[in-house]
Amino acid sequence: MLKILVTGGLGYIGSHTVVALQEAGFKVVVVDNLSNSSIKVLDGILAITSQVPEFENLDLRDKLKTQQFLKKHYDIFGVIHFAASKAVGESVGNPLLYYENNVNTLIYLLQELNKKKNANFIFSSSCTVYGQADVMPITEESPIKLAESPYGNTKQIGEAIIKDTCKSNLNFNAIALRYFNPIGAHTSSKIGELPIGVPQNLVPYITQTGSGVREQLSVFGDTYSTLDGTCIRDYIHVVDVANAHVIALQRLLNNEHQYNFEAFNLGTGTGSSVLEVIQSFERVSNKKLNYKIVDKRKGDVVTAYADTNKANSVLGWKAKYSLDDAMDSAWKWQQTL
Repeated sequence: MLKILVTGGLGYIGSHTVVALQEAGFKVVVVDNLSNSSIKVLDGILAITSQVPEFENLDLRDKLKTQQFLKKHYDIFGVIHFAASKAVGESVGNPLLYYENNVNTLIYLLQELNKKKNANFIFSSSCTVYGQADVMPITEESPIKLAESPYGNTKQIGEAIIKDTCKSNLNFNAIALRYFNPIGAHTSSKIGELPIGVPQNLVPYITQTGSGVREQLSVFGDTYSTLDGTCIRDYIHVVDVANAHVIALQRLLNNEHQYNFEAFNLGTGTGSSVLEVIQSFERVSNKKLNYKIVDKRKGDVVTAYADTNKANSVLGWKAKYSLDDAMDSAWKWQQTL
């Protein structure tokens, strides 16, 4: 069994990827500082896969401890790097936290991995690297425009750092997966999105409002140049995203990559507005959602949805689940909390 390190592996996308890796036969080591996750996620992973990954509570901002950890686990065959702060709105209010947490930790990891004879690295990137694209759908060749938020900028910077590392070391192989908007939960309802405090993302706020945890959902603006005036995103089931990480890792391990740095969009190829997501929730839950229209939010891109042809044809991956599938799984997960 090949040993794979997953940073931020108890977080939302990380935990689903740990499940997918274990189901694919990998031995997984997880590091997480539990700043936006829970140790209880290990129980959910165990319930689904009948095995628990090796876990260490580690803050990757601690350079010395990161070095010591990677020396201890010298025999890893690949790293999937999720550990990062991830909320656009929060990043606008606290940019220095995002630059420290998202950039410094990446550098510390790469410095150690760059010493290995062969390194395989999957980077959790984002469609935010494109900024507000001029043309839809967004392809991997779309211009990397000025980021709309510090969060988006950290992903742009992260990709640039990884590219430069790959250029300087041809034995360092990396794939950046630029996902659009992961939503939903594992079909078992054993793991799902578990924000600490007030949710920063749309879907958990919807499900918490539907269940009565939150009184009302705020929709940020309805005067954008879209069909119903609300922002449009490409919402993709988190299980589809997790499976793409396993496929990308196998591409590197099997030396199937064409270049030692590659990037792929992960999306459904379909854009859905905020109001359409609300309508999907109301369909699957048979509940009316309490929401109101409020002022626009700084840093929000108006429209973003993916061209997935490269991921489909080159990576050999395609999203399987619909918006209603994802909303149904998110609602079932909420009801277990």
